[in-house]
Amino acid sequence: MDYSKLKGRSSYPFQTLAVAVAFSPRLEAVLAEAARLADTFTAQLLLIHVGKRTSGKEAVLQEICGRLGIDRESRMIWQSGEPISCLLRICKDNLVDLLVLGALRRENVLRYYLGSVARGMSRRAKCSLLLLIEPKVSGSSFQEIVVSCVAHPKTLPTLNTAVYFAKQVGSRKIHVVREVDQSGLAMAMSDDSPEGESTQVKDQLFGQEVMALQNLIDSCNPGEIPVNSKVIAGRPGFAIRQYTENSGADLLVINSPDGRYGIIDRIFTHDMEHILERMPCNMLIVHSRIPD
Repeated sequence: MDYSKLKGRSSYPFQTLAVAVAFSPRLEAVLAEAARLADTFTAQLLLIHVGKRTSGKEAVLQEICGRLGIDRESRMIWQSGEPISCLLRICKDNLVDLLVLGALRRENVLRYYLGSVARGMSRRAKCSLLLLIEPKVSGSSFQEIVVSCVAHPKTLPTLNTAVYFAKQVGSRKIHVVREVDQSGLAMAMSDDSPEGESTQVKDQLFGQEVMALQNLIDSCNPGEIPVNSKVIAGRPGFAIRQYTENSGADLLVINSPDGRYGIIDRIFTHDMEHILERMPCNMLIVHSRIPD
């Protein structure tokens, strides 16, 4: 396989969309969501099942695909092996731009520390991921989208991808949000600073973040979709999760992590882990193929 096509490949448009097929009670809903999105993005649809191929599974899949109107041009790949490794390899081999997976809003402690397929993929995938916590046969609504705009080279491609997604699915509003770590603010102000001076420094730092956020918005083209910009203070990951919950958003868009997470990263929680441990809504994790 020639992987040179992956180098520098834009995170959008979504030309190839894949869905992880798990024979669970939510199978039909996840397939329906993936088929609807593939049609929306005019993307090739790829169905992937990691597990033993049986006549029973084939019959179930054929029946559901027929009911959903998924045509025969959609490819089905059967692969045996460790789920995450297989999904990673198949997505890479097929130049997948977006992988759709069913995910749980919150898992019990044992499953969280051992890691689910969705969470494992979120840390290692080299394509964008759409995690659906409550997939519906009728299709999920993505009317309100929150985009986490941290200070990082990946953020502008992530924001542009979110705008592309919003335009395609007909979103009503985009919230562009930047977190300011309260511990960073505290470090910027010495203990013996007068209260007025401390407030001035804090206001200045917030002002700089507001300007940086506006520059990001000016760099993208949301079209007629209203954009609400907001700078919030709080612990990274936790603050954006709380904001998303309070805003009642349908989708949270974030950057992909810079590297793989191990068990130690899940014990001493990262900002991304704050979100994954209790997902506020569906999540789009945008993978930008730029140097970490």
